[in-house]
Parts: sequence; structure tokens; C-alpha cells
Amino acid sequence: MIKKIFLALLFVALLAGLLAGIKVLQIQKMTTQKEAMVIPPAVVSTTNATADTWESVLLATGTITAVQGVTLTSEVTGRVVRIDFDSGDRVQAGDTLVQLDISTETAQLRALEASENLARITLARMTTLVKQGTATKSEYDTALATHQQILAEMDALQAVIDKKTIRAPFSGMLGIRQVNLGQNLGSDDAIAILQHLDRVQVEFTLPQQQIAPVQPGIEVRVQGDFLPGQFLLAQVKAVEPMADSATRTVRVQAVLDNPEHLLRPGMFVHAEVVLPEKQQVILVPATAVSYAAFGNSVFFVEADARNDGLVLRQQFVALGERRGDFVAITSGVIPGQTVVSTGVFKYRNGQNVVVDNTLAPEFDLKPSPENS
Repeated sequence: MIKKIFLALLFVALLAGLLAGIKVLQIQKMTTQKEAMVIPPAVVSTTNATADTWESVLLATGTITAVQGVTLTSEVTGRVVRIDFDSGDRVQAGDTLVQLDISTETAQLRALEASENLARITLARMTTLVKQGTATKSEYDTALATHQQILAEMDALQAVIDKKTIRAPFSGMLGIRQVNLGQNLGSDDAIAILQHLDRVQVEFTLPQQQIAPVQPGIEVRVQGDFLPGQFLLAQVKAVEPMADSATRTVRVQAVLDNPEHLLRPGMFVHAEVVLPEKQQVILVPATAVSYAAFGNSVFFVEADARNDGLVLRQQFVALGERRGDFVAITSGVIPGQTVVSTGVFKYRNGQNVVVDNTLAPEFDLKPSPENS
């Protein structure tokens, strides 16, 4: 009985050893196959880092204001008897816009004219009598003072009449009429907005650290949503002599011609202050940069020292300004180095690659994509 148990155990041990040997052989074979297997290189598109000269510009957002603009009101109260303009009219300086009732003042002025005529005749008579010695100097002085007083009253009344004739203070375009016939117009009541649009201003602010090179006469490019792909040229007219203590920014004002009246006061625009100094930059496509919180990087394509192929080397870089499809590299890249241009997020450092630029996109500093 013991012999049978011993033989059974021996058989089980031999079977287990056989199975273990077979498994070891299988693992060794898989390991050999894995070591012999070669991962195919990744296909990449590349471009060369290039040196370029860029304009030095300061970017800002601005607001259009009028060189001359005002809300028309009356200095005196009165009833509107005539309106000589319509909403949106173009007027010249001195054109009559609104006439208030001046009937009372006109009647008073006629009475004063009669009194002035009598006072003038009396003064002339007194002048003759004084020369003849039949009138005293005090009588002459009284006649002269009376005449001058009446003239002053006439001037004051004429000033009231003139103020009740509301005229355009300068040439420009009127807004929507806000006054009606028969209305009792108060001194604070708006008549219409008058804006001179042939020449306008753009006002914007710049940080205090950027303001030093900004001087009157420097060119400013003005762009807006109403001019897609276009810009208008302005010139810096004035720089505020003090900074805002709350924001540490300085206000800048530029002027530009606006013959077609494309710009209206209150419009939002983009302003680019063009500085005289140029800047030397190294450019790579923006799609060549792998953006990450711990640092931005690019992949160089270099010869593999282990074989005749190519390999990727990751390089951390410092980025500058971005324009169009390109971004400026301030450190980490030199002109002529070959970088991966697209799809950088899926590659790793030391990866073998082959270059295929058949389907590589074209990059432009001023891209103009077609609307489909």
C-alpha cells in the first residue's frame, strides 16, 4: 500500500515538473520574441525655426471720441416757435437750429430804440448848448449817461434775443431731434447731439512700464469689428502727464481722419501703437509648442547616435509674442533647428521618428482663412 502511494506521489511530482518546464520554455520564448520585436518609428511633420524682424507694437483697447461733440441746449427758457433741422442733418457752424419766442423782447427792443433816438437827439442838443454856454456841464453829463444807459439796456435785450436763436456752434452731424414745436424749453432740456465726424479721436490706456517710448506723432493702427481685416492710421496727439493711481495706467489720445464717417463716438476699437524700434525674433509655428503648466516645450528632430535613424529630443522653451500662426521663442531654440510642427502632444522624448511633410500645413504670419 505504501509503495503505491509513493509511486503516485512520484508521478504527480514528475508531471508538475514537466508542466513547469513547459511554462518556463514558453516564457523564455515570449521574452526572446519581445526583445527581437522593433517598434516602428512615428511619422512626424517638421519645419525649421527661422529668424525674423518684427515691428515693436503695444496693444490696447480704445474708445472713439469726437474731436468736437456736444449735446445742444438753450441758455434761456422759452417756447419753441420754429425748428430748422431734422434728425441726422449735416449743418454748418452758425446755422439756425431752433427759434424760441422773442415777441416780447422784440417789442421791448422797439420801445428802447425810440427812447435811444430821443436820448441821442437830447445829447446832441446839449452838446450844442454847452458849446454856446447856455447849458451847464452837469446837464450834458446827465444827457450822456441817459443815452449810454439806454444803449446798455438795448445790448442786454439783444443778447437775450440772440440766445433765443439757437445756432450750431460748429459744423457736424446732428443726432435725433429731441425738441418739438410749442414745447416750453428749459435750460437743461436737450435739443439734439451734434458731433464733428470728419476727424475723430481714439483714447486708450497703457501700463506705466510701457509708456516711456510713446510720444506725440507715433503711428497707431486702429482696427474694429466693422472693418474686418482692415485698419485705419492714427497719430498720437497727447499723452496724459500723470498715471492713474488706482490702475497704474496712463491715458493716451490719438487722432485720425474719418472722411467716410466709419468711426462713431463711443465705438470700441483695437489700437496698436507702432514703436520705431524693431525686434529680432526666432519663430516656430504655434502648433509646434507643447503647452504645459510645468513648462512649454518643443521637440527637436536629430540624428540618432545609436543607428542611422532620427530621434526626438524635448527642449523646454520660453515664449514671446504670438502673431498669426507663429509664436516667438525667446530662449531654447536657435534659427535653423528642425522642430516637429504638429501633433506634439502624442510624442515623447527619445522616440524614433521618420519625417513626412507631404501633408504638412502651411503657416502664415497673416492667415486669412476662407469662410465655408
